[in-house]
Amino acid sequence: MAALFRGSRNLLKRWNKNVHSALVSSRSVASKTQVGFVGLGNMGNPMAKNLLKSGYPIIATDVFPESCKELQELGAQILDSPADVADKADRIITMLPSSPNVIDVYTGPNGILKKVKKGSLLIDSSTIDPSVSKEMAVAAEKMGAVFMDAPVSGGVGAASSGKLTFMVGGAEEEFTAAKELLSCMGANVVYCGQVGTGQSAKICNNMLLAIGMIGTAETMNLGIRLGLDPKLLAKILNMSSGRCWSSDTYNPVPGVMEGVPSGNNYQGGFGTTLMAKDLGLAQNTATNTKTPIPLGALAHQIYRMMCARGYAGKDFSSVFQFLREEEGQ
Repeated sequence: MAALFRGSRNLLKRWNKNVHSALVSSRSVASKTQVGFVGLGNMGNPMAKNLLKSGYPIIATDVFPESCKELQELGAQILDSPADVADKADRIITMLPSSPNVIDVYTGPNGILKKVKKGSLLIDSSTIDPSVSKEMAVAAEKMGAVFMDAPVSGGVGAASSGKLTFMVGGAEEEFTAAKELLSCMGANVVYCGQVGTGQSAKICNNMLLAIGMIGTAETMNLGIRLGLDPKLLAKILNMSSGRCWSSDTYNPVPGVMEGVPSGNNYQGGFGTTLMAKDLGLAQNTATNTKTPIPLGALAHQIYRMMCARGYAGKDFSSVFQFLREEEGQ
């Protein structure tokens, strides 16, 4: 009789465990409802792919139809406009080049806010002026939706590997819902504060990145002119106090590292035009807050010069090549 009781009790335990597992599984599946994605460029495409890999059905659109083909082949549904995406999905991520693009995608004639559902979560991962993020949040709130800014750091490589860093601004009570999606695309998801603070953090990061890249390029160029082997110099820098991300992860000198744009004629990566744009944002916010940024302003000038001299389409680490060419003038 005791053995029968123990057997029944064990059977009940297994049944409860199976039911619990089934409930957890069903909640997981239920939470993975379709996600909208607008902007399938160098960053948006791999980000959307990682959402697909995580089991989220994707509804997407891009102003360039050819950018949608690869994602469509992987199972994403492609629609004609941001408004159409908003009509189908109540969680939408946007990844766009600039403030005017964001304004158009959200508030334009075929924008998200034309058909957005009440209660929708709108996450913008573009790098734009913090004031524009705040404007979009106000416009979204009027339509009963929630807008959060979540710009990224890490570049195309991190976007592909799902190791981006997201800097999130918005209502803190919405952060958990945003993090569920962002964690599929990034290794770090950091809450920064109210709407616009994510953009502020990103602008500060990219200003330092530009200054560091120019400094690394200048240092490597000087060392090479002094007769040092570039790989040896990079090795010394990276075990010394001069070490930085631009020297140990994204070295701008061709041949020093594999798998970075400098080893591929500065193709791919983070474009010089985008860096110049981000430095312009830093310059504007510094002016508005009366903050001195002498090195940031000089970096902005250098990247604008590069854009005017044929480097606009190259990775921002091409500043090394730009400096080398300046020597001969």
